[in-house]
Amino acid sequence: SYYSDTLAGNPTASGEPYDPAALTAAHRTLPFGTRVRVTRLDDERSVEVRINDRGPFGRRDRIIDLSRAAAERLGMIRAGVIRVRIEVLELP
Repeated sequence: SYYSDTLAGNPTASGEPYDPAALTAAHRTLPFGTRVRVTRLDDERSVEVRINDRGPFGRRDRIIDLSRAAAERLGMIRAGVIRVRIEVLELP
């Protein structure tokens, strides 16, 4: 899933304000600053993001929440939720 634009400017768990134009994401356990590749399972489009928040919460079947910019790169704005895999590229 991805963040609503209404959250723009609100602080993330890392203290950074949420920027819809940044390539960032929320993950439950990965350290802040971790760089990950998120890949759509249906067409293999991918985007690299930096973890700067915690979540997603409430839905155990969701593994990552993306910024709007990252969601746009994956072409998931209309669907809202897609199946992805994540690959850790670099730990802080």
